[in-house]
Amino acid sequence: MLSSVLRSPRAIAVNIQIMRAFVQMRELLNSNKELARQFAQLEVRLNKKLADHDQAIAAILSAIRELMNPATPKRRGISFTAKL
Repeated sequence: MLSSVLRSPRAIAVNIQIMRAFVQMRELLNSNKELARQFAQLEVRLNKKLADHDQAIAAILSAIRELMNPATPKRRGISFTAKL
């Protein structure tokens, strides 16, 4: 605030540098918002892909479990049995 009140060339130069610093900070904050938005979009896409992969992996594991525990077929008797 003092640099804006004083009229010396040095005070004017300092005031200009302060304003430039605030402009740079504002631009940095805006770019960070854009990066945060892009990161959030990437995270959503990644979560969707992971969910799809999780479903595929669950289906594969289910198929492997079925192969590990096959259903036992009904056995027929060795001899001829008369059915009434």
